[in-house]
Amino acid sequence: MASVIGYYSLIFGLIFSSIIIFISIKNFKSSNNLDPKIIYFTFLQFFLVIISFLALIISFVNSDFSNETVFNHSHTSKPLFYKISGTWGNHEGSLLLWLLVLTLFIFIFLVKSKDQPKNYRVLTSLFQQVIIFGFFIFLIATSNPFNYIYPKPEEGLGLNPILQDPALAIHPPILYLGYVGTSIIFSSVLAAIITNYISKDWAKHIKYWVLVSWVLLTLGIMIGSIWAYYELGWGGFWFWDPVENVSLMPWLALITLLHCLLVFEKKLILTSWIIILSIVTFTLSMCGTFLVRSGILNSVHTFANDPERGLFILIFLFSLIFLSIFIFLFFYKEEKKIINFFWLSKETSILVNNWFMMYFLSVVLIGTTYPIFLEVVTSEKISVGPPFYHKLIIPFLIPFLLAMAVGPKLKWIKSTLESQIYLIFYLIISIFLSIFLIHILNIEFLFNTMLVSSSLFLFFTSLRDFLINKTKKLSQNIAHFGFSLLILSILFNNILGNEIITNLKIGETFKTDEIKISFESVDQENHKNFKSIIGKFRVEDSNGKTEILNPELRIYNQPNIITSEADIKTNLLSDKFMTMNMVQNKEYFNIRYQIKPFMIWIWVSVLLISLGGLISLINKRYEN
Repeated sequence: MASVIGYYSLIFGLIFSSIIIFISIKNFKSSNNLDPKIIYFTFLQFFLVIISFLALIISFVNSDFSNETVFNHSHTSKPLFYKISGTWGNHEGSLLLWLLVLTLFIFIFLVKSKDQPKNYRVLTSLFQQVIIFGFFIFLIATSNPFNYIYPKPEEGLGLNPILQDPALAIHPPILYLGYVGTSIIFSSVLAAIITNYISKDWAKHIKYWVLVSWVLLTLGIMIGSIWAYYELGWGGFWFWDPVENVSLMPWLALITLLHCLLVFEKKLILTSWIIILSIVTFTLSMCGTFLVRSGILNSVHTFANDPERGLFILIFLFSLIFLSIFIFLFFYKEEKKIINFFWLSKETSILVNNWFMMYFLSVVLIGTTYPIFLEVVTSEKISVGPPFYHKLIIPFLIPFLLAMAVGPKLKWIKSTLESQIYLIFYLIISIFLSIFLIHILNIEFLFNTMLVSSSLFLFFTSLRDFLINKTKKLSQNIAHFGFSLLILSILFNNILGNEIITNLKIGETFKTDEIKISFESVDQENHKNFKSIIGKFRVEDSNGKTEILNPELRIYNQPNIITSEADIKTNLLSDKFMTMNMVQNKEYFNIRYQIKPFMIWIWVSVLLISLGGLISLINKRYEN
């Protein structure tokens, strides 16, 4: 019964989308006020999608295996929490969640934008409904979450065990909120172009949605990264997995767009940048949807392997891109004015940083899509891994960090070197400190010295701003300090990290000059939907300090999959990380032990970056 209600709610939601599009077109040509029926029908549409989503949740909770989605992704032995989170832990459910957020955001937009021009609101609603209409068709035609199975199976196939995790239960909703927020930016900029409303008022209005999307995307990426760290046993915070990259690209575009809006509010320049970035940000979010759900990418994150679904999203995506290009070329009228950037000014520094961001974005885009195009053209499969990104990004990271350290200290229009003389003092301290650290650590001197120096320089200047200017530019200072801490933590995490991989059986010991790992015993526990094999390892360092680590293997009954669960001991200076895996047909276990310095500070720094954005949202402006 719940599935029937959910399906027909989608049908009526699609009908309401058509009605809203019709009313919006009619209202655009007629009265001077927004037709209230647009808001009423938008709310009803949102309400119908809520009903549909709740119907799917009820089907999962009740283990209604007559529903194909529930049958493919649930099991009676699965805990209730994971039955509920399994609603969006699959292709069909995740697309329904996308649709739910789309309808929610356009309703909030219409309610919150009462002080904006009527035609701008109407057209934003119209373009958003075009996107919503496409997602309704996609769900109903190719990805129906309410397909019926007869006769009803007695049991389901179960949810992938690696998705049965609290962090992954909240990761997709937060990430989708960030993704879908870019659709409002996209619809808004197209409406502003047509109505000739690209202005300071528009920039202040749309900046709210840019901040919302960026903060949510930041938090979503962080939660996903934490999940991958302890659940997948990768032993790190980022591995340039294709779907990780897909979420990073719109994040880079959003942060660039945010800084362009900052300049635009001051000087009414970079208009073309803002328009293009608004379109590109949403395009990248849609590209992520296409790549993940088409089965093209080989990743633990991918949900589907159906060319029909991928083709639909691809056609829909290209239609939206062509629509935006057409509107930009035929409706945008740029005012011709002479723009002079003084070489030492805040707007110049922001422009330079934007170019760096676009370069980083291009590297990630090429690294993610090049293997796909190569396979299509030559049938040759290649994998682009961390070395590719490190070689292309890290050298340019040095001037980027220097520019980021200096830029916020400059004045608008024109600045002088004399007023920034104290920065030379910080740079000298950073260079000497980095030389000392590199010498102590006994690693490659020249390149690492430059990288550490620039990171320390950004850290010291950001820390100074954070401590001295506590109230002025608070959100900017917190976000920039968080970013400097992130870069420094990542850098020392890579430089000082240590890894040991060996095979041991119970009772054996692995020993080096610095560490001794003793495999003492194995215990077994039975849980509701899996059996757990827990290892006991005694790890002793050269100073005599001992820790007990208990990595485990989980053997799930449905589906029948073995997963490896890391045991992580965390303190303020480092993480002790251990996983174990069975070696086939042998008594040995493969043991992976890592020391990951400053791991907790990576997560703290991302929280600080997000906090800066949240403070800016509360203040309803981006401080500058």
